[in-house]
Amino acid sequence: MLRWRLLLSVVIVAALAGLCWLDAQSAIPGLWLLPALAAFTLTATAETLGLARAGGLRPLGGVVHPANLLLVLGPWLPVAVHLAHGRNLPLPISDMVCGNLITSPDWPLVVLGVAVCLLMVGEVTRYKGPGGILASVAAGVLAMVYVGVMLRFAVLLRLECGVGAIASWIITVKMGDVGAYTVGRLIGRHKLCPRLSPGKTIEGAVGAVVFTCAGAWASLAWLAPAVMARHPWAWLPYGLVLGIAGMLGDLAESMLKRDVGLKDSSRWMPGFGGVLDILDSLLLSAPVAWLCWSLGMLA
Repeated sequence: MLRWRLLLSVVIVAALAGLCWLDAQSAIPGLWLLPALAAFTLTATAETLGLARAGGLRPLGGVVHPANLLLVLGPWLPVAVHLAHGRNLPLPISDMVCGNLITSPDWPLVVLGVAVCLLMVGEVTRYKGPGGILASVAAGVLAMVYVGVMLRFAVLLRLECGVGAIASWIITVKMGDVGAYTVGRLIGRHKLCPRLSPGKTIEGAVGAVVFTCAGAWASLAWLAPAVMARHPWAWLPYGLVLGIAGMLGDLAESMLKRDVGLKDSSRWMPGFGGVLDILDSLLLSAPVAWLCWSLGMLA
């Protein structure tokens, strides 16, 4: 199982790195990454709603799915409209952001507000008696925030900070997953959080942080050498905060699965589970990575 997971991890990271490379070569930002991200969004949303349904709730997927797509693809839609009218994109991409081509920051609030209204209307139309309505609405909102809002930061990372930023984030966080599993399986003895995830160990957590720091150093040295030239030690805090955020993301999804009595979010990928099991560490680390780049830690 260890070899299988390591092999699959390498394949997944290599595939994502390949998409990042193709996207970097494209004149249209997000041309290769956005379709993949849209597919991940729909699948992760379905699995999150599936967890809620396994717990006896009935969130309205017909509202949550389009809302999450609008949340994730919202920053890119003006780029598509701009190109559809035959206008060349101004360069660099940061000029587009400063020029207000990218959607207003209020857009997520608009989407969430309308979606919550629709969730309420949907519950009114199917109301048959007391019980479970509040929890079902809350589950729908959770699915929008947990998947849609978090993955939106990945789009912002690509559009505002470039391909190197999103590639370094993915490599750094997934290296932490590899480190946690490898070190935990080889020398793990002390349980980290047995009530949520009996397989996770303190040794594995230390391995995750070490591997994320190594991944941060390698990815920044390879993808953003100018950052390393200006801030030779920026990889260390970057790796530390992403390592911690990634582990929290992993534990958060374990908590959701444990709450409804499931081991995996789905069973379509042997050794990993579902898309949500692959994305769990990336979801909560996405806003952290965006903050690191946006607030100047790596500028």
